[in-house]
Amino acid sequence: MRVMDMKAPIKVYMTKKLLGVKPSTSVQEASRLMMEFDVGSLVVINDDGNVVGFFTKSDIIRRVIVPGLPYDIPVERIMTRNLITANVNTPLGEVLRKMAEHRIKHILIEEEGKIVGIFTLSDLLEASRRRLETAISAE
Repeated sequence: MRVMDMKAPIKVYMTKKLLGVKPSTSVQEASRLMMEFDVGSLVVINDDGNVVGFFTKSDIIRRVIVPGLPYDIPVERIMTRNLITANVNTPLGEVLRKMAEHRIKHILIEEEGKIVGIFTLSDLLEASRRRLETAISAE
């Protein structure tokens, strides 16, 4: 079985479809969308179409549930504003190191200053699963 190519650009593994909400969207509505689409994160997009924040399941736990905030607050109050990104051509190994360094499970992927995708640890597991299935079926 082939192992993951740690030198391959992250664009090989990233997810291109991003689900986004406006900054004024309530935490409850954003959470409902995450459940409906079975995703662990959302990008927060302003009226100009620019990504201005990132909202994850961890944010809900750490920044809403634990402090006891109401679920109707807008995501802009708790979203992550300092976005950690990687370029589409950054090798997988470097992206994984960056994620470990920042202790994150999701990283936004950018190209020419624009967010074009996302890479998550789930993407890595899915790619590994597909490679395993391919190896098994080839035997």
